[in-house]
Amino acid sequence: MFIQTEPTPNPNVLKFLPGRDVADSPTDFVNAAEAAASPLAEALFALEGVTGVFFGYDYVSVTRDPQGPEWSTMKAPILAAVMDQFVSGAPLMRDAAPAAHADGIEDSEIVAEIKQLLDSRVRPAVAQDGGDILFDAFDLETGVLTLRMRGACAGCPSSSATLKAGVEQMMKHYVPEVTRVEQVL
Repeated sequence: MFIQTEPTPNPNVLKFLPGRDVADSPTDFVNAAEAAASPLAEALFALEGVTGVFFGYDYVSVTRDPQGPEWSTMKAPILAAVMDQFVSGAPLMRDAAPAAHADGIEDSEIVAEIKQLLDSRVRPAVAQDGGDILFDAFDLETGVLTLRMRGACAGCPSSSATLKAGVEQMMKHYVPEVTRVEQVL
């Protein structure tokens, strides 16, 4: 099995591409406790310097502690963990109760349009950089759209520029009700 690596705009995140599907839906692990839901995430968090793991549809992004080991030291053990997972054929996630999905409230037409734009134009672009952007909330009175950054986008030095110069301008153009885009931490 050959696993490619790609840098991301965030110097503390590296993208690992195993050449096969990884996750049915993007999943973010920000600590070792959350990583217990996945044998691969758990194995990655056990490595020195790993502070975050993100499963995209066809990649795994790993976040390193900026004060920890360099990528040159971390890359081989990460590659080994990813390879072990996919060669073993074991499921990526441990069995868990299905998450509660709907709160019974239907999205407004504006929120549905925002989500459609995120899914069709924004998320595929940021996935190329090893991250993801999710809808958090939209305040109809103020026009403020809040989004949640995950994977390589979380904590990336260029994420605020991406939000303001890219996402905010596009949203204002297609959805005039949006006046501002902010990141939720």
